[in-house]
Amino acid sequence: MDINSLLLLPLVVLFDALFGEPKYYHPLVGFGYLSNAIEKIFNNNTILAGVFAWLIVVLPLVFICWLAVDVLGWWFEVIIATLALGANSLWQHAKPIQQALENNDLQRARQRVSWIVSRNTSKLNKEDISKATVESLLENGSDAIFATLFWFAIAGAEGALLYRLSNTLDAMWGYKNERYHYFGRFSARVDDILNWIPARLTSISYCLYGDTLTAWKCWQIQGTKWYSPNAGPVMAAGAGALGVKLGGAAVYNGKLKQRLELGVGHAPVAKDITRAWLMIRTSMLWWCFIGLILGIVF
Repeated sequence: MDINSLLLLPLVVLFDALFGEPKYYHPLVGFGYLSNAIEKIFNNNTILAGVFAWLIVVLPLVFICWLAVDVLGWWFEVIIATLALGANSLWQHAKPIQQALENNDLQRARQRVSWIVSRNTSKLNKEDISKATVESLLENGSDAIFATLFWFAIAGAEGALLYRLSNTLDAMWGYKNERYHYFGRFSARVDDILNWIPARLTSISYCLYGDTLTAWKCWQIQGTKWYSPNAGPVMAAGAGALGVKLGGAAVYNGKLKQRLELGVGHAPVAKDITRAWLMIRTSMLWWCFIGLILGIVF
């Protein structure tokens, strides 16, 4: 555990809240272009090719970051961690969806939600859009926020960067389709491993925010059966804490996918988007407080 990084956690969260992500030339966008180019060159749909591609696109950047931190010091660590953190960006994507729903602008809500989920959104109703947005918030509360802060606390800027690049490659290559079935398998497994502990810390945090007992039961009974080993506990605990039902049938790439139902209570509505975000924000500040206390003590 990196004591300096623990002390810098609140500063990273503050910078993200104040400045968010760059509107132009975000480094992760450039990383996406690089990854696409590497994939086109090396993807022969074998596991070995996927391992090699992951290594050459991730490790050099992490090594450069390690050298830069050694030269530039703590302020460079804060910049890297802030760029890796996706809290401000997550809410900036979710808020317009809620506003569109409240204004009964279903077309705009469908368009906006299509930017944050991979399912088909052209025929979604208000409840479906609210559900998709809450699911995205809860899952990314772990992926884009807690896991980034966790790996920054554990291994500094290099850890946060390694995690965020790995998570991005999983989002790009981790599909179980013909093109990525073998090539993306290594990226998916690395992301699963790096997210295992943060996902469960996030689930505990969600449980503490709302209906704790219900959230815990949903996590243990429903979340462990979800097709994703990390998203399941996170979304089930969040749904139970909020008292909403998530999951269920959804259309992906034109095919209906029957998903397990998560949570209890009513189907999500527009105001539940704000409730989900407040839970994420409160939990994020809670973990930053813990990090600061541990940093001072140790």
